[in-house]
Amino acid sequence: MGDTSAADAPAASRFGKICVFCGSNPGNRAVFGDAALDLGKEMVAKRIDLVYGGGSIGLMGLIAQTVLDGGCGVLGVIPRALMPLEISGASVGEVKVVSDMHERKAEMARQADAFIALPGGYGTMEELLEMITWSQLGIHDKPVGLLNVDGYYDPLLMLFDKGATEGFIKQDCRDIIVSAPTAGELLKKMEHYTRSHQEVAPRTSWEMSELGYGKAPESQQTLASCQNGVSS
Repeated sequence: MGDTSAADAPAASRFGKICVFCGSNPGNRAVFGDAALDLGKEMVAKRIDLVYGGGSIGLMGLIAQTVLDGGCGVLGVIPRALMPLEISGASVGEVKVVSDMHERKAEMARQADAFIALPGGYGTMEELLEMITWSQLGIHDKPVGLLNVDGYYDPLLMLFDKGATEGFIKQDCRDIIVSAPTAGELLKKMEHYTRSHQEVAPRTSWEMSELGYGKAPESQQTLASCQNGVSS
């Protein structure tokens, strides 16, 4: 009989790195931790590296340890002020320390090929919504996924639907977010995602310092404008 190992292996992913937003708390039910472990295992099976918030506790710690133990790369990005709160004991994988939350999100976005939000609190939702907004604006065209564990994000998805119904969210922009109840289903949907909405402005017109693409910081640009007598 021939070797069937190649046929049995998971198909290669289009993503080299996925940024996962999730809570530094474990939640009150085991289903949330199970989902983090499942997503980590799915990423390992597809040989996808992890970019995340750098913590070693809560759902962050679970997925990071799972991916690292599976032999894939792990990059944590954490503001210095949060290190005593979100890292307990040894850190997981490579940790990049940044100055603030804005720099954290920009670095995570720059490093990743796609984004997934697990259940989490205000911080997780804020990170998710910023990546959706950046997609809408045209700053990036990377898939944004929502792992809707046991209906955790149903109210948020209903709010998005309400926004579209009331005319605050264009229907094509409502489709930016890809959601599914399981990690395997979500990754499959994200693999097939293509942008269908019209971005607000072409990517080339944005000051791409948000994603680390080499333009001078706004403060430097403003100073140069003032020195040249140009108002901003």
